[in-house]
Amino acid sequence: MRYSLRQVQSPQPCGYLPDRLQSLEYIVATSVSAEEYQLLMERGWRHFGHTLFRPACDDCVRCRTVRVDAARFAPNRSQRRTIRRNAGELEPVFADPECRDEVLALYDSWHGAQSARKGWPEHYPGDDGQFHESFVRQPFRVEQWEYRLGGRLVGVGYVDVLPRALSAIYFFYDEAIRDRSPGIWNVLRMIDEANRRGIPHVYLGYLVEGNAGMSYKGEFHPAEYREQGKDWLPLPRNAGAVEW
Repeated sequence: MRYSLRQVQSPQPCGYLPDRLQSLEYIVATSVSAEEYQLLMERGWRHFGHTLFRPACDDCVRCRTVRVDAARFAPNRSQRRTIRRNAGELEPVFADPECRDEVLALYDSWHGAQSARKGWPEHYPGDDGQFHESFVRQPFRVEQWEYRLGGRLVGVGYVDVLPRALSAIYFFYDEAIRDRSPGIWNVLRMIDEANRRGIPHVYLGYLVEGNAGMSYKGEFHPAEYREQGKDWLPLPRNAGAVEW
């Protein structure tokens, strides 16, 4: 890996746990291979485009990397309902990342809805430069998963294709299909696709203890979690709902 910048952010209010402060370590990579990123991801790193980051908080380890054992995964009752609702009707098409007008419009709409519902920071619609740097300009193979209903684009996911994993980067969708649990469905399709391609794990990013919005990541089993500098451990069945 080669990089042009590496720094640790000064403490600021945490975006996941409002009663805490956070610091992130950043790397702006000029080049990083899929194999190199796989090893970094296993140690807690994530990325948007060429910018890699991981928590560097002094007194908190609540952001834990989670991966699902794709071959052994068994859906729970709620996930089976989601499968019945969407299978054969809301299926992804795999494409290279591209910032088309319909993709950017869906992203703008999604971010606006999240800002209204969750108080996300203000977003400037049509900012394709920022979108391009985060999702289109990639250092290794990333797929754009497009979901359509009646020909209309209703969901887009970005997925790292790594030597031993598929990794969820980001997913956004049309609020009109919220009752279909599209975020859950996207993860379920990633697990299916990992099995189809003979890939052992699906990485879901950070499961943040105490953050309700992240709790769904604790509902895919069997799975493992890892804190920085420690070994992988089985993810508790109730990890998404309680402290652990």
